[in-house]
Amino acid sequence: MKQVVQNYKSGELAVLDVPVPGCKPGGVLVRTAYSLISTGTELMKVSEAGMSMLGKARSRPDQVAKVMQSVATNGVPATYRKVMGKLDSYTPLGYSLCGVVEQVGAGVDDVKAGDLVACAGNEHALHAELNWVPKNLYTPVPDGLAPRHAAFGTVGSIAMQGVRQGEPQLGEVALVIGLGLIGQLVVQLLTAAGVRVVGADPDPTRCELAERLGAAACGDPASTAVEAAVAELTDGHGVDQVFLAAGGGSNQPVELAARLARDRGRVVDIGKCRLDLPWNAYYEKELDVRFSRSYGPGRYDPAYELEGRDYPIGYVRWTERRNLACFLDLLARGSVDVEPLVSHVADFDDAVETYQSLKDGDLKAVAVLFRYPEQAEEQGESAAPEVSVPEVRRTGTTVAPVRSAKTPVRLAFVGAGNYATSMLLPHLAGREGVELSTVVTTTALSAANAQRKFGFAEATTDLDAVLGDKSIDAVFVVTRHSSHAELTRQALLAGKTVFVEKPLALTEDELAGVLAAVEESGNDRLQVGFNRRFAPLLQEARKRFGARTGPASLRYLVNAGKLQHGSWYLQQGAEGSRFAGEGGHFIDTASWLLDADPVSVYATAAPGNEDLQVVLRYPDGSTATISYVTTGAAGFPKETLDLIADGKVLRLDDFVRASVYSDGTVGRKQWVSSRLPKARDKGQNAELAAFIKAVRTGGPMPVPLESLVATTSATLAVQAGLAGGAPVTLARA
Repeated sequence: MKQVVQNYKSGELAVLDVPVPGCKPGGVLVRTAYSLISTGTELMKVSEAGMSMLGKARSRPDQVAKVMQSVATNGVPATYRKVMGKLDSYTPLGYSLCGVVEQVGAGVDDVKAGDLVACAGNEHALHAELNWVPKNLYTPVPDGLAPRHAAFGTVGSIAMQGVRQGEPQLGEVALVIGLGLIGQLVVQLLTAAGVRVVGADPDPTRCELAERLGAAACGDPASTAVEAAVAELTDGHGVDQVFLAAGGGSNQPVELAARLARDRGRVVDIGKCRLDLPWNAYYEKELDVRFSRSYGPGRYDPAYELEGRDYPIGYVRWTERRNLACFLDLLARGSVDVEPLVSHVADFDDAVETYQSLKDGDLKAVAVLFRYPEQAEEQGESAAPEVSVPEVRRTGTTVAPVRSAKTPVRLAFVGAGNYATSMLLPHLAGREGVELSTVVTTTALSAANAQRKFGFAEATTDLDAVLGDKSIDAVFVVTRHSSHAELTRQALLAGKTVFVEKPLALTEDELAGVLAAVEESGNDRLQVGFNRRFAPLLQEARKRFGARTGPASLRYLVNAGKLQHGSWYLQQGAEGSRFAGEGGHFIDTASWLLDADPVSVYATAAPGNEDLQVVLRYPDGSTATISYVTTGAAGFPKETLDLIADGKVLRLDDFVRASVYSDGTVGRKQWVSSRLPKARDKGQNAELAAFIKAVRTGGPMPVPLESLVATTSATLAVQAGLAGGAPVTLARA
């Protein structure tokens, strides 16, 4: 099997072939599905290994003291050989994973082969394909919890033990100093416990993330923002607890803790930071300083960890294993969300490159997961559904005719509802080179109204007559969502170029039917109404942003608002969910900006309403987070978007204003759209112009069919992800 190792003397990292561990009594053999890199503890170890011998000694004075004691006892030569032998050997990395039980040792009766478990321990939950894990260091994963999320169990237990040491109570206020992986989890656990949280971290992106995850306010500890937030939330008394989740050699965290804690407040050290306590400050407030020891009671006790001797619950309520199970339960119930913390998922075979990228700073991450391909194929992804992105097949060669500029493009509309009459037909009526030939509706009156208002030559309720009319070049499908796929399929088989409003399909079967029509007819002349990528303001902003070299992070907030009573969008049984109907808009925009199709989708919904968080991942490591909310204020802009990469930021404010910021060689540069447009232009006019041009010239469609299919599959995967509670892999057929 393969395992990640490091030589502490040379700093070398490697993925080695090592023997499979035996399944000893009192534990289980686990095949890893996902393991988590602790970007704090593990990177500190990796960085130390790259230091000189003097640097290593300075960073670990505790070990130097042991060496000096050994010299006094055993002499210099023996001590030197012992130290060099220990340094010049491979040591394991990792301590938090999720995997599938492959074999059960004697004396274990709470799990069986095939069960999904979360595992802990820096000797047992390693970055390796197989691990032997003793009984008190694993716990079964609740049904429906994704393996990649269960892999956070150990770090979640560390954060939980720290919170328990602070003894928070409902209504209290806490300060979390350091918003890395542990700090972000502490923020969520405190929030879940009814505590208001202020966060402190010099990284503004981490502050923003903590606020999204429940913190009341966050800021740079060197600024006045944190102190002001504490004063406001506590009426000037100071916080009840301070949690030190920071690392490094600065004494600033403990000094800030003394300044902002209330009289007789509690200060809990979770991270490994400098602790030169300013005596007067701590004495005058009689601050209670506490330490949190890793995952909880049982840690470092061989009888508990290796021999499986549990502590009676009446005497020790929360042990390592009980903390681990409790954290997984909170994840499964949605009280804690770790998906926003996942900055990158790397293949296990790329472990060395991943560590190097983290060490060099090329990969900025809160949490990084290793994915084990063999496990994902067999069992580890069983909780995570997979949606197949259908392959686009074409048979024959249907060539669209080329028309002269004097020959009008003849269009037929199937459907003439609000969107068609307000957002599409006004751009087509009277357009040079376009003839509105026929409008088809299910009721004669709506067809007659459209004919009168927009000048259609004919109005009818007979779809077959339109599809059989060889003089009609293109058909617009602008009906209710449930009919889009079938009408598109029929129009393609009739040889028409088709413009269908989103969504293209509401189910995988419907999408497959459309693509079967493409394959059968050889007609791939299809456009879906994803208009935002054509918006002039966004087009200009993308041009100003320019090419990128590294992964990007995109945030898209859609303040969708409440639907009016009686809206047909509420007919989810027949018309699909609201996001299924319009979510493709936002996924397409993100994919266009990132110039790729997504490879996985994770979705979570707020209980009791339609608010969604959708996380898309792309082949180069880029991510797009779409927050689709219905509970926001009506006066707030509907759509705001931020794209961040390579030291640049693109900002779009509701198609009214756009800006691009970049750090150039001579300083910071900024572009802001020069003036406010008369109206929000979301690209419909430009999209229709591109479509008409493609029909007229016989040239390529405005958006490749493969991209339309990928966006539709990703939109469908949102519902699958919500049902399964796990990320959905988009597998290309």
